Amino acid sequence: MMETERLVLPPPDPLDLPLRAVELGCTGRWELLNVSGAPESTLPHGLPPCAPDLQQEAEQLFLSSPAWLPLHGVEHSARKWQRKMDPWSLLATLGAPVPSDLQAQRHPTTGQILGYKEVLLENTNLSATTSLSLRRPPGPVSQSLWGNPTQYPFWPGGMDEPTITDLSTREEAEEEIDFEKDLLTVPPGFKKGVDFAPKDHPAPAPGLLSLSRLLEPLDLGGGDEDESEAVGQPGGPRRDTVAAPPCSAPLARASSLEDLVLKEASTAVAPPEPPKPPPQEQWAIPVDVTSPVGDFYRLIPQPAFQWAFEPDVFQKQAILHLERHDSVFVAAHTSAGKTVVAEYAIALAQKHMTRTIYTSPIKALSNQKFRDFRNTFGDVGLLTGDVQLHPEASCLIMTTEILRSMLYSGSDVIRDLEWVIFDEVHYINDAERGVVWEEVLIMLPDHVSIILLSATVPNALEFADWIGRLKRRQIYVISTVARPVPLEHYLFTGNSPKTQGELFLLLDSRGSFHTKGYYAAVEAKKERMSKHAQTFGAKQPTHQGGPAQDRGVYLSLLASLRTRAQLPVVVFTFSRGRCDEQASGLTSLDLTTSSEKSEIHLFLQRCLARLRGSDRQLPQVLHMSELLHRGLGVHHSGILPILKEIVEMLFSRGLVKVLFATETFAMGVNMPARTVVFDSMRKHDGSTFRDLLPGEYVQMAGRAGRRGLDPTGTVILLCKGRVPEMADLHRMMMGKPSQLQSQFRLTYTMILNLLRVDALRVEDMMKRSFSEFPSRKDSKAHEQALAELTKRLGALEEPDVTGQLVDLPEYYSWGEELTETRSLIQRRIIESVNGLKSLSAGRVVVVKNQEHHNALGVILQVSSNSTSRVFTTLVLCDKPMSEAPQERGPASSDVPYPDDLVGFKLFLPEGPCDHTVGKLQPGNVAAITTKVLRLNGEKILEDFSRRQQPKFKKDPPSAAVTTAVQELLRLAQAHPAGPPTLDPVNDLQLKDVSVVEGGLRARKLEELIRGAQCVHSPRFPAQYLKLRERMQIQKEMERLRFLLSDQSLLLLPEYHQRVEVLRTLGYVDEAGTVKLAGRVACAMSSHELLLTELMFDNALSALRPEEIAALLSGLVCQSAGDPSDQLPSTLKEGVERVRAVAKRIGDVQVACGLNQTVEEFVGELNFGLVEVVYEWARGMVSSWVWGLVDSRPGRGCPGLPYSVPTLLPPQPFSELAGLSGTPEGLVVRCIQRLAEMCRSLRGAARLVGEPVLGAKMETAATLLRRDIVFAASLYTQ
Repeated sequence: MMETERLVLPPPDPLDLPLRAVELGCTGRWELLNVSGAPESTLPHGLPPCAPDLQQEAEQLFLSSPAWLPLHGVEHSARKWQRKMDPWSLLATLGAPVPSDLQAQRHPTTGQILGYKEVLLENTNLSATTSLSLRRPPGPVSQSLWGNPTQYPFWPGGMDEPTITDLSTREEAEEEIDFEKDLLTVPPGFKKGVDFAPKDHPAPAPGLLSLSRLLEPLDLGGGDEDESEAVGQPGGPRRDTVAAPPCSAPLARASSLEDLVLKEASTAVAPPEPPKPPPQEQWAIPVDVTSPVGDFYRLIPQPAFQWAFEPDVFQKQAILHLERHDSVFVAAHTSAGKTVVAEYAIALAQKHMTRTIYTSPIKALSNQKFRDFRNTFGDVGLLTGDVQLHPEASCLIMTTEILRSMLYSGSDVIRDLEWVIFDEVHYINDAERGVVWEEVLIMLPDHVSIILLSATVPNALEFADWIGRLKRRQIYVISTVARPVPLEHYLFTGNSPKTQGELFLLLDSRGSFHTKGYYAAVEAKKERMSKHAQTFGAKQPTHQGGPAQDRGVYLSLLASLRTRAQLPVVVFTFSRGRCDEQASGLTSLDLTTSSEKSEIHLFLQRCLARLRGSDRQLPQVLHMSELLHRGLGVHHSGILPILKEIVEMLFSRGLVKVLFATETFAMGVNMPARTVVFDSMRKHDGSTFRDLLPGEYVQMAGRAGRRGLDPTGTVILLCKGRVPEMADLHRMMMGKPSQLQSQFRLTYTMILNLLRVDALRVEDMMKRSFSEFPSRKDSKAHEQALAELTKRLGALEEPDVTGQLVDLPEYYSWGEELTETRSLIQRRIIESVNGLKSLSAGRVVVVKNQEHHNALGVILQVSSNSTSRVFTTLVLCDKPMSEAPQERGPASSDVPYPDDLVGFKLFLPEGPCDHTVGKLQPGNVAAITTKVLRLNGEKILEDFSRRQQPKFKKDPPSAAVTTAVQELLRLAQAHPAGPPTLDPVNDLQLKDVSVVEGGLRARKLEELIRGAQCVHSPRFPAQYLKLRERMQIQKEMERLRFLLSDQSLLLLPEYHQRVEVLRTLGYVDEAGTVKLAGRVACAMSSHELLLTELMFDNALSALRPEEIAALLSGLVCQSAGDPSDQLPSTLKEGVERVRAVAKRIGDVQVACGLNQTVEEFVGELNFGLVEVVYEWARGMVSSWVWGLVDSRPGRGCPGLPYSVPTLLPPQPFSELAGLSGTPEGLVVRCIQRLAEMCRSLRGAARLVGEPVLGAKMETAATLLRRDIVFAASLYTQ
């Protein structure tokens, strides 16, 4: 029945259904919604929330329906706008900082409070962005460790921090004008003024007549009344109380006015003696370590740390100074125990509840020290570029670069810091990173004490003196006398089992060089070479140095060392490839027992278990495991970090018997051995092959000899080819180590970090650098000398330059300029080839030095030393050399007339003519004459040398000497103004512009001097002496002011050039204020300009994270190479864009005057690992999203901000390592540094307000951090 009543309706149209199909994102899924007006598609994360339109709602409520407004209903309006009246809320404002405080006044003996005194507080309303004071409040907790690039650093120690009182006083002095004191005589801003009060007649200058004194006895009348009134007034000047002038003596009688003038001129007062230099301040104090410290435990009854052994004398001395909170510089031999000093400082800081920072030059040493100190003290943290462990610990171990970043960023860790320990300070000689040490030492605050640990260096006192002057505190220098384990140095010439005993002692443990052992090694080598020639022929090459010969040499050497129980041994080879070849060639060598093999196997399994399966099958891992099982190891930068740590730990346990390593193993890793072997004494330093320096040899040889285990250490130098020269061996083994030298240079990061702080100047940083120390250490002496000269100049009398003497100043300046011009021309002549050729035996020259003044001489012999030529010359004189300076003293102060200046005014003996023979430098030759004498120089030298002996001292000179002296005397008498000289342009063919212009200028000056009128005045001598004294004092004052000013800084021109680069690129404005781009550059760890330009050009924003990481690898890759041709087009375009930006920056640098060329700047980029990094990051992407998306083609990933067109299985490191010929260790190091750069870019992007780029950099850093590349260090586990 119901079925018959059902209505039959036509099928509805799809458009009539109340449903809407909505496409969800880009996944291809659809959903039906029973909502009218639904959108056709949604965002990837679903429907967006619907918010009402506020403007439409307001219009509807208040404009469209005015009746809704309660205009007349008071009760409704009160309900709508009801609020509680609180008048006191208007007064609830933040209180101003307290400007003053109450300070208790106590009795000095009893301590009883006597009262209170209100004192003003200086450091109020300070913050980390406005003040450098330690009294500023701490920043946020999240920034307490690393600080913030926007924060100010703390005030560097050794610099005078300006107080608020000083600043306010300075401002008041600039604005305040005293209307009651000296305003009529001293203008505002001037220190001195003009005194208009009438004064007595001044004393006449020597050489002048005082006409007022001559007319004083005459009664001219007309002034008696005024004078009597002045005398009678109270307070008026009394004639009887005025002191007589010093020159008020009666005039001496003279026959004429001219005689009286000359008589006064002759009584001129001699100039005062120069001021004595101030006593030298001693900042570096050497400590005597030869005498024992008998009262050590009486002075320190409860030491902060105790060892199981008795400390050495130098360690006790250092500990005593640490207890006094002194700074120390410990320069000790290798393995002497410098770490004991660091351990006591850490324990002392824990006792004082303060903090210690231990800095190291390399990351490997930081990891090793973290393990050692953590086992000893427990409360130890580690901060490196990619690891942050226990940052709240009392002892933090970090690299020096991180400490520099913390100092510039104003980290609050610096507040609690008591000690900073600089290990391996000799690393300051590193050309690339040495500047970091100087920056940190300069920026450390005053409350931080410094501990410097270094190998023995010859200029330890000089370096400590620099730090002492820098920080204004004494530095105690403690050095060891000898190594605790003496060394014996040998030459090894064997290459087979028959010759494995050819080990020759060259340098014994007492430091004696054995020439007998050297010649024995030479003979053994010659004998083998002769036998080889007899067998294979003399023309056959001997000792080609291939792998086969190396294998024979090492097999024979290791067999000999194993027999003599001198294992373990470290073999230093200065090539990564040769290290691998030598270790791989010893396939038949097995140095471990079965128990040792088992221990090595278990250790390897435990360490490699943290790696993924594919990483354990890396060729390098398998090869190293096989070597380690046989007691062999390899250690260089191409080895994976985890493998290097495994080798180090097994070597420290004595399980690695032979270790082939490069120089980096000896830099900081403390792994002593029984024997050290040098594969060669030559290395490549990046530009050329050279012999090892003494410091390098000592640093590596110092690894021989284990303290407490070996009586002596053995150092062996292999002689695979010929035996090195004895002189080279002696210089390398017994020469002085390299001095600590400044590698200070200006960087854009340093300049920007200092420019953003108004109170700090880059010039102050340059002044305090170690490179400026030699010229700045006498600054106080220069200031005192300048004050004394200023006082002397004020006491001098002004010379009279009126009348006929009006051109006296010009005459003096012409003479000085003529002398300087001639000196310049003479220097150019001496430096030229033709000039040196003219200075041959027989040439007559004019000699001018401390002993001779324009004396004629003849060259007898020409010899050359390592730096310049030396001329043995016969020179005229009149008395013995011991009395000559006293006799010639007054002559140097003679007044020069035109004939003296234009010519040379040759020296003529006053009495009997004498001669001497001396060695002259090129600078002692004042002029080269055209005269050449024919003489026998050897006979003259023999005769002069014979007459210097007491037995023949009174013998007459030989005929050859007499002839030469008479000829020189004849020339001097014939040409009093100097004989004709060689013309530099016509005779010597010098076409240098400075020489030609100098000659023209000299002739012009000679004409001006001849036409001077002042020389005709009878007062010319006296006035010239006055003017010369004044001008010499002014010249010396100018020199001292220059030395004390910023203009004398060596790097000042480069600083101005780099600031101009920053100004051109828009990092600073015209006033030197750091702009936004400059603040972003401060956040970069390296390549600050290039990264900032790439960020502001939006060159990275459009790329995917893995593409950004691949491009940035060109900035951190150390191995040179070009990108692969298989790169995607996006990466190729990115590489070209990065190079274009680098070229633009290079062009700006060249335009601003910097020496670095555009090609050199662009050449610093190496894109050889772009493909490796790109594939590594893509593999991470694949493994990350593999389980999140559908594997069907065409599907996307809604969880990522970019699409993944092709999904690959995660690629292991073993496959990527084959894409490039770069060693695996360098690839890992590149990726690690790249992750650090991505993190710095992330922070810079957040600073500039680029969240998208910041998220991409965070993603890029995450993509890189996986597997063996970022395996945790074994030292931190």
